[in-house]
Amino acid sequence: MSYVSTSPSSTQPFLLIDLINLRNVAVDVPSKSAWVQAGAVLGEVYHGIASASGTLAFPAGICPTVGVGGHVSGGGYGMLIRKHGIAADNVLDAQLVDARGRVLDRAAMGEDVFWAIRGGGGNTYGIVVSWKINLVTVPARLTAFTAVRTSEENGLYVGETETLLGVMKQSFPGLELTGQDCREMSWIQSILYFAGYPNNATYDELLDSRSSAPVQFDKVKAKSDYVEAPLPVKVLQGIWKRLYELESGPSFLQIIPHGGMMSRISDSSIPYPHRAGNVYKIQYYAVWSREGKEVEKRYLDWIRRLYEFTTPYVSKNPRGAYVNSRDLDLGRNNLGKITSYRQARIWGEKYYKHNFERLARAKAAIDPSNFFRNEQSVPPFTG
Repeated sequence: MSYVSTSPSSTQPFLLIDLINLRNVAVDVPSKSAWVQAGAVLGEVYHGIASASGTLAFPAGICPTVGVGGHVSGGGYGMLIRKHGIAADNVLDAQLVDARGRVLDRAAMGEDVFWAIRGGGGNTYGIVVSWKINLVTVPARLTAFTAVRTSEENGLYVGETETLLGVMKQSFPGLELTGQDCREMSWIQSILYFAGYPNNATYDELLDSRSSAPVQFDKVKAKSDYVEAPLPVKVLQGIWKRLYELESGPSFLQIIPHGGMMSRISDSSIPYPHRAGNVYKIQYYAVWSREGKEVEKRYLDWIRRLYEFTTPYVSKNPRGAYVNSRDLDLGRNNLGKITSYRQARIWGEKYYKHNFERLARAKAAIDPSNFFRNEQSVPPFTG
């Protein structure tokens, strides 16, 4: 499933596979790795890791209700992105059920398919039923901060407050960060902090995150961009003005910094290509709860106008996009009919750039009949 529900809006009839009972998390502390079944949500993964070690972590997202399967397969990221890359950068092995019903590990599926499933989009190459993930080492105490100035800023520093204040004073003096803005906590406490849990929440609540996590979205339309040079102040002011055009609904945007480890990993290491040269990623969200076509149209028109406004200031040729923020405005496959590789390039190269052809070749190797498909699944390469 995705923001735009690509999975169940497929051809009729269709098959939807529920992995909810595949939720085991088996942590091996000595090897700093874990086998995670694909039906688990991130909250359950984090709980399993924290129960085994207070100094191991997995660099994935802050929303505990997100399924680990789709998160990893679409290049999901989290607060540790600049230190350790994205979740898919930290996958060591996987178990995949292909269209013929075979259960394949990394060796059996081959390196091209293993490469493809780590960020090449879900519901395309087969059904990943489990991931072997690399766990990264973190200090026992990290520092989270929220600095309310003319707007709200927050972040996570992998270290103690005293060191953070020195770094921020040198690099971001205008933020005027103080010790009162900071809270030292463990990595697992930082997950609760950024997910919006109350201060007295315990990490056991992550086991019930499917029903107890703070609600973040109702109806949503997402779009995304990559920025290669910081946006001018006038553009930020224009974005801010447009955010106030909607008098109701918590529509917002996120700015996700790149650089650091993201710049040191090759843009073809895995399918996620947005590496060196990108300062940050922008994700735009139109969020609403009221029913009705007119309401929906109003929010969709708003986010499309905002996206058009930023066009001159973001990546070009192609204008990059993030596959886990599925955007059918970019193009779609002809479900029920044959979609050519050439046709799919219209949207595919926005997500994957030069990696799209390799993804299509991997698709042709593992699923030549295109059994697994949706509006934006990678079609088999046909030349």
